[in-house]
Amino acid sequence: MTNKPIHIGLLGFGMAGRVFHAPIISVVEGIKLRKIKANRPESIALANRLYPDAEVVPETGSVLEDETVDLVIVATTNDTHYNLAKAALEAGKHVVVEKPFTVTSEEASELIELAQQKGKLLTVYQNRRWDSDFKTVKKLIDGQLLGRLVEYEAHFDRFRPIPASETWKEEEKPGTGILYDLGSHLIDQALVLFGLPEALYADLRTQRSGGQIIDSFDLTLYYANGLKAILKAGMLVKQPGPRFILSGDKGSFVKHGLDVQEAALKAGLAPAGTDWGAEPEEIWGRLDTELKGQHLVGKIQSEQGDYRGYYENVRDAILGIAELEVKPEQALNTIRVVELAMQSSSEKRMLPFKR
Repeated sequence: MTNKPIHIGLLGFGMAGRVFHAPIISVVEGIKLRKIKANRPESIALANRLYPDAEVVPETGSVLEDETVDLVIVATTNDTHYNLAKAALEAGKHVVVEKPFTVTSEEASELIELAQQKGKLLTVYQNRRWDSDFKTVKKLIDGQLLGRLVEYEAHFDRFRPIPASETWKEEEKPGTGILYDLGSHLIDQALVLFGLPEALYADLRTQRSGGQIIDSFDLTLYYANGLKAILKAGMLVKQPGPRFILSGDKGSFVKHGLDVQEAALKAGLAPAGTDWGAEPEEIWGRLDTELKGQHLVGKIQSEQGDYRGYYENVRDAILGIAELEVKPEQALNTIRVVELAMQSSSEKRMLPFKR
C-alpha cells in the first residue's frame, strides 16, 4: 500500500454521504476523507463531530479547487449529478457518482467521454454488488447449481404509504422516483449477471394517494436464451415477499430478507470485525436442486457482504493495480434501461434494447 493516501472530497452529507460513503471511507486503508461539503447546520455539526480530521466546507469550489483532493464523490440530489461530476472531472479529479449515474444516457455518455479525455477514473456507487444476498445469488448462478436458468426475480418491497415530506426524493423532478432510486440497483445487478437484454417491458405507477413520483415498477428483461429477469419495487407492500427467486431446469432458490449492512450503517455503525455483513441464519436462502444425481434441499449460508470492497477496488484502480469493477459504461447501460422502461410504460408495449 502506498504511503500517501488518496484524499477524498465528499460533496453532500445527506443520507447518501452520511450513511453510505463516509463510514466506509473512514475504515478503508489507503484513502482518507479530506473535505466534506455540507450546507445544513445540523449536517455541518454532525460531520464535524463524526469526522474531526476532515474539513467541513460550505462551497463546492472549496473541494474542486483543492489540489490535495484526488477523488471527488458526488452524493447530492440526482438532478445535480451530471453538472457536479463534469465540474470535478474538468478540475482534474477522479470521480465517484452516487447512483443513479445521471438523469439521461446522453449525460452519462458525455461524462464518460470527458473522463477519457482527462485520463481520470469515473465510476458509480453500485454498492449492492457487495450485498450478501447478491453475492450468494451470483455464486449459485456461476456454479450452475440450478441448471439452465429460466427465470430470475428480484424485489425491493417497502411499506411507506404516506409520502415523506421535506425531501427531494418525493418531488416530481428529473431523476426522482423509485425506478431511478431502487431500480438502479436491481437493473445493475441483472446486467452484471446476464448482460444486456434483447427487449424489455415495464409497468410504472404512482400508487400512493397524493404521491408525485413513480413509486412502483414492474420491469421484465427478456434474453435470447429464453431467460426472463423480473425486477420489481414498490412502496405499498406491507408483507414483503422473497428478495430473490431463481428458477432453473435443475432446481430453485428462494431468498427472503435484506442485506444487513444498510441497517447497521443507519444505526451509526461502521464496518469492523470479522462478522461485518454476515447474515443471520434465519434469512439464509433455501435451495432445492439436483446435483450429480443427488437431490439437495436446505438452507444455503449467505456469502458475507462488505461495502468496503467497493472503495478498495476504486483505490486499487486509481493506483493502477486492479481493474475497475463498476465501469461507467455499465452505469450508462443502466440509465438506458431506465429510459426504455419509461418509454415502454408510456407506450404500453415491449421495446427492443438496441446495442
